[in-house]
Amino acid sequence: DNPNTDSRGTGSGKIMKIITNNSGQQFKMGRRRPVARCPRLSLGNYLLKALPTPPDMIDYSRLPATFLSDILANDSLGDCTAAAAFHAGGTFLANAGYPIPFTVDDVVRFYSATTGYVPGNDNTDNGGDEQTVLNYWVQNGLTPNLHKIAGWCHIDGNNKEECQTALWLFENLYFGISLPDAWVHPMPESSNFIWDVAGAADTHNGHAFCGLSYKENGVGIDTWGLMGTITWEAIAKYTNEGGGELYTVLSSDMIDKAAAKAPNGFNYTQLQADLKFIEAF
Repeated sequence: DNPNTDSRGTGSGKIMKIITNNSGQQFKMGRRRPVARCPRLSLGNYLLKALPTPPDMIDYSRLPATFLSDILANDSLGDCTAAAAFHAGGTFLANAGYPIPFTVDDVVRFYSATTGYVPGNDNTDNGGDEQTVLNYWVQNGLTPNLHKIAGWCHIDGNNKEECQTALWLFENLYFGISLPDAWVHPMPESSNFIWDVAGAADTHNGHAFCGLSYKENGVGIDTWGLMGTITWEAIAKYTNEGGGELYTVLSSDMIDKAAAKAPNGFNYTQLQADLKFIEAF
C-alpha cells in the first residue's frame, strides 16, 4: 500500500480512498460505479450536418475562477459528484453575469440528498454516482427548487469533435471515471497539471470532475479546487474503461444560448421533446 493512502472500508462494502499529497493536503475519492439506469440521451443523436465547426479553443473557467478554487469539502468527504455539479452550476451563473450564491453547506446538503450521507456519520460517506446526481439535479435543483437543469446527454469520449461541440455549446463536460493510479501517486500539488494516458483505470480511484475549457491538447478540468488538463487520448481511454462515463449538462439557458450559436446545426426540437419524455420516468 502507498503510505500516503488511507483506504477505508465502508458499511456498503465499497472502498473510499483518502490521499495526501507531499504538502499534506488531503483529497478524497467519492465516485461509485453507476447504479441508476434511466433512459439516457446521447448528444450525437441531435448533431446535424449543418453544425458549425467548434472553435479551436474555448474557456468558460475564467469568470468563476475563485469559486472553482474551492474544494467544496472534497478533502473530508467523498462528495466529488456533488462538487463537480456545483462547479459547473457556478460556471453557468458567472458566465451569464450573475453572482455565485453557493456555499459548502449547500454542497453537503446536495450530497446528502443524492447519496444518503448523514452529516457527522462517516459510515454513510460512501460517495455517489453521476446518473443519480444528474437526475436529482433535474428534479430538485442544486439548492431546493432552484438552479435546476433541463436534462443531460451522454457524450462519446472517443469523439473529440463531439466533446468540443458539447463544451462549446453547453459550457461543460461532466466526467465520472476511475483514475489510473499514476494520476494520484503523486497527487497534483498545484494547478496546470496534465493527466495523460498512464496505465489501467483503477476502480478504487473513482472520481467525478467537470470540464470547462478545451484547447489543442485536451480539456481543461477543475478537480479538488485545482485546474488542470486531461488529454484527448486520456478522455477516450478512461471514459470507456473501468465504468467511466462522460456527460454534458443541459440547462434551459444553455439550450437557448446554444441555439443561437448553431442555428441550423442542432435538432433542438427533438431534444426538447425527448427531455419532456424523460421527465415521465
